[in-house]
This record gives sequence, C-alpha cells and structure tokens, in this order.
Amino acid sequence: MTEPVAETDPPLPHAHENAPGTARLIALSDGIFAIAMTLLVINVAVPADLPAAAFHKALSDALPSLGAFALSFTLIAGFWRDHRRILTALPVETTVVTRLILLGLGLVALLPFPTGLLAEYASQPDAVALYASAMAAIHAVHATLLLLTQRQVHPSPTSPAALARRRFTAQLGSSVLVFGLSIPLAYVNTEAAMWFWIALVPAHYVIGHYRRRLPQP
Repeated sequence: MTEPVAETDPPLPHAHENAPGTARLIALSDGIFAIAMTLLVINVAVPADLPAAAFHKALSDALPSLGAFALSFTLIAGFWRDHRRILTALPVETTVVTRLILLGLGLVALLPFPTGLLAEYASQPDAVALYASAMAAIHAVHATLLLLTQRQVHPSPTSPAALARRRFTAQLGSSVLVFGLSIPLAYVNTEAAMWFWIALVPAHYVIGHYRRRLPQP
C-alpha cells in the first residue's frame, strides 16, 4: 500500500527552513519519526534455536507482523515527508501551530502500539479500529495545519502554489475519510475494513487529476 499524498504536487516553498524555531521543530520531528519507524520492527521476531519444522511455522507466523511493519513504515514515511513539507513552508511559529505539530508527533510516536495490535489481533475489531483511528487522527492534524496556515504561506489564493496546497489538503482529507469510514466497518468485517484502506490510492489520484484539469483563474 502506498501513500501518494505528496507525490502528485509540486514542492512547496522552503523559505523558512532555516528559521531557528522551524529548524528545532524539524530536528525534533526527524528524531521522533526515526524512532517510531525503528520501533516498528521490534514486533517482527522469530525465536532462536528452533528445529526445522518449528522454524518454518514461526517464520509463517511472523508474516502478519511483517505485513503490519511494511504498511506502517510506508505510511510513516509518507507522514514524515508531508510533515517536513508543511514545516518548511511555515512563515511563523505560533502557539496553536506548535501544539498541533506536537500532537501529530505524539500520535506518530504511538504508532508502534496499534501496529503491534494489528499484527497480532487483525481479526479483532478493536485492533483494526484503533489502527484506523490513529491514522485518521494524524492525517487530520496535517490537514488542519495546512488549513490554518494557508493564507500566511500563500497570500494569493489563485497562485499555482496555493492551488497545489489546497489539492494536498484535499488528499489528506480523503485519507481521514477513508480511515474514518473503516472504523465502523471494522465492527462488521475486519478484513473488509483493511481492504478498504486501499481506496486511499484511487482517492488521491482522482483528487490530484481532477484539480489539475480545473481551469486556472
């Protein structure tokens, strides 16, 4: 599963990347993302000194953990890329923006927990719903950051960069919707809820394609 949030848009300005406040937030964010991505692999393990038959069974039993690791690593990598993209475009560091950034980082740091639950208890609705809730919450934080800083970053709402930023926000909003809808679906059918996450890919593509075809003012 891929997270094409940022791939369909041109890069946003990086004029404020070297500002002291922004630089500190970027350094903190990079560290938290790196730790969260590393902790994901802790759930992937095979006991030592197993005979051949038990080894092959243990290796087979580790496949769900590998799948959950791959999914979360891919999504966290997308979050990291999008997070840097948002931070480097911030014109000023306000209290509200800083608190939102810290909330998002806290949710990212928590991700190894729902990832471990998903690997071990994918058949349990609560595990799938918790994972989807964490993903929806992080996307919601990023979308809120973009909305709050839209005018400061792009004073002209009709500029190509402003339109790209709105497209980026719409893609994040579609992620919130997909993960949010999968939460009640998990209590009906957990497998259907997880397969529903694939809807992120066509949703992001359609939003990016549709926005590009709109006539420019």
